[in-house]
Amino acid sequence: MLEPVPQPNGILLVDKPGAVTSHDVVARARRALNTRKIGHAGTLDPMATGLLVLGVGPATRLLTYLVGLDKTYEATIRLGVATASDDADGTVTHTADAAALAAVTPDAIRAGIAALTGEIDQVPSTVSAIKVGGKRAYDLARAGQRVELKARRVTVSGFALSRLRPVPGGIDLEVVVDCSSGTYIRALARDLGAALGVGGHLTALRRTRIGPFEVRDAVIELAPGLPLRAPAEVAASVLGTFPVTADEARDLRHGKRLAGAAHRVSAVQATPAAIDPDGRLVGIVERRGDDVKSVMNLAEEAS
Repeated sequence: MLEPVPQPNGILLVDKPGAVTSHDVVARARRALNTRKIGHAGTLDPMATGLLVLGVGPATRLLTYLVGLDKTYEATIRLGVATASDDADGTVTHTADAAALAAVTPDAIRAGIAALTGEIDQVPSTVSAIKVGGKRAYDLARAGQRVELKARRVTVSGFALSRLRPVPGGIDLEVVVDCSSGTYIRALARDLGAALGVGGHLTALRRTRIGPFEVRDAVIELAPGLPLRAPAEVAASVLGTFPVTADEARDLRHGKRLAGAAHRVSAVQATPAAIDPDGRLVGIVERRGDDVKSVMNLAEEAS
């Protein structure tokens, strides 16, 4: 009798190229790993490049805990031109004259960047995936409908200008942005250009980090034999570790609480990863009064 072929299970880091969609990348990963069960922890626009975090097999259940991680982007903002989509793919809606551009000084740019750093209320780009009345904003915008999105509180923990250079008809800024999940870099470009009175849009975007994951560790080619990160390694790096004995692992998998174990969970670990003595991920747990209870279990892996 043939042994069943083990199904892939883990987290895959991919460096997405430009001009392809995130869903194209997922489709290619499915073919490479010969599985349908692949999800993502956040997409990138087709023009953008950089890090995508994919969950494969049972590890797709971990994606819930990865989607809200903070991120780092490298971007190029062009001042002097505004577009309907706030990026280079949109139609031009405003072009600044030479006098207005000449009035934009490096100090004014730095002041504008400082004003967009910290906790800010940001109105997302109208060409975004946010749902309005059950429909994506970008679908409504493409259909010619007026889209008004509400401001959202986001955190831009870092907004650094690394290079400034004049270009024909504008000024290009190369920036590095550290931000909370849900921050739109296109909206930062739009708002910076508006504050300076010349308009602005995004011409290049690369995501270099999601939480503890770096794009330098990601694969570019999607072919059989892709390296998957173990669920236990990923969960522990994001959520922290809650070591359990073999008996406790069995109880958690059976839905039982660990009586009186709440004191073993750090105050900063809301939902740590329960790891058994063999280093396998049992699931994600939380405190319930004096006890510890599983909120998500993974199927037991083979040793």
